[in-house]
Amino acid sequence: MLLLLVTAPSVSHAQTQEVAQLILNLEKLRELRKILQELKKGYDILFEGYTKIRDIARGNFKLHDAFLDALLQVSPGVKSYGRIKDIVQTQLAILKESKQALDMLSSSGQFSAQELDYLGKVYEQLLSGSIKNLDALTDVVTAKKLRASDDERLSMIDNIHHQMLEKLIFLRHFTSNNSLLVAQRKDESASNRTVQEVYGITP
Repeated sequence: MLLLLVTAPSVSHAQTQEVAQLILNLEKLRELRKILQELKKGYDILFEGYTKIRDIARGNFKLHDAFLDALLQVSPGVKSYGRIKDIVQTQLAILKESKQALDMLSSSGQFSAQELDYLGKVYEQLLSGSIKNLDALTDVVTAKKLRASDDERLSMIDNIHHQMLEKLIFLRHFTSNNSLLVAQRKDESASNRTVQEVYGITP
């Protein structure tokens, strides 16, 4: 009985230590659980953020692609722009007036073969330039040819229109000067003939 009383406190003390250790372990486990829960929350937030960023990025790419595709299309407003018709009419005027002018200058008999060759090259360059302008216009008003907004397309059309008008103005000025030259040469020829007749000079 005495032995039992002596050993009882040490057993009780050992059990108390085990219980304390167990409580400590439970506390540590709870702390670890909290840490793991916090880590999971952080991971969830991070993953959700990544997913949102990825979706936004994908959405942006889709918007970007849609925007670029839209730029390849030509709106009815651009296609019906009045200056397109003006450009075509200017081209027809350049073609018609170039041919008429060259025919008139050639048949005037007032230019040498070398001069006529030069005149022909000038008119040919004008026609060639106007055809390039028409090609550029075709690109502007044809879908999937250029990536441009409506404003950019209208600006391009305005620029082509301006270039075509410059060509037509130059053509008319050039033809007018050469027509004047024909008249002057004819007058000179007539004056020379009159002088020859008056003075009896035979050519």
